[in-house]
Amino acid sequence: MIILTGPCVLEDRDKVMKIAEMLKPLSEDKRVDFYFKASFDKANRTSLSSFRGPGLEEGLKLFQEVKEQFGYRLITDIHESYQAAPVGEVVDILQIPAFLCRQTDLLVAAAKTKCKVNIKKGQFLAANSMKHPVEKVLKTRGVDEVSFQASKDNGVWLCERGNTFGYGALVVDMKNLIAMREYAPVIFDATHSAQVPSTGETTGGNSAIVPSLARAAAAVGVDGFFFETHYDPSIALSDGPNMLQIDELYKTVNEIFAIKEALGYN
Repeated sequence: MIILTGPCVLEDRDKVMKIAEMLKPLSEDKRVDFYFKASFDKANRTSLSSFRGPGLEEGLKLFQEVKEQFGYRLITDIHESYQAAPVGEVVDILQIPAFLCRQTDLLVAAAKTKCKVNIKKGQFLAANSMKHPVEKVLKTRGVDEVSFQASKDNGVWLCERGNTFGYGALVVDMKNLIAMREYAPVIFDATHSAQVPSTGETTGGNSAIVPSLARAAAAVGVDGFFFETHYDPSIALSDGPNMLQIDELYKTVNEIFAIKEALGYN
């Protein structure tokens, strides 16, 4: 099972390396297809004063150090087309942010790299609308068919992270997990699904519901999970309120595997 996990943003070297070290047992679990996740630039923070990250150049240096020290495969998000090529030389998966999932130039730039592409579903979109971003990536890679198998074979994934539900709220429609698997393997982003938008200068969240959402997605059946995690979410510089503490991450992953085993999922 695919697990994409790590801190929301590359904070400082010591914190990043500490989190990476604490995730080693998960990376060594034979049941897990592990990728270390973090952002080099949070370009869509609510407030101009919020911490964004080290930026492209310093971020790639830190990613390279994580890769060399731990042997991890890496995933990070890009926000502009010019970032795809240099970032794609270091990481293994390029993630398209939910707010940008319809941006054709960004999708095409990501598709032209050797990386897998994980497209997060916009909070404002229906599941069947995600056929079109998948098609943009596949056609750029010379594939005309849009299907689960075509996407699996050509490194295209979709990621569910909840839908806008009125003002300042998200809801997860588990039907989306089924519907999107018609087009691509599906990753469930359990931590961003627990966000509470529009709570002031930073986005709020309720990490207490993350394990429940993850268990529900495991019962429905998905190809993998996305979790942001930290050894102390209370000091995280981005998305702390919806992050899982690392011990809770391990507990949640074990619960997911118990559900998959009980239901006979591979």
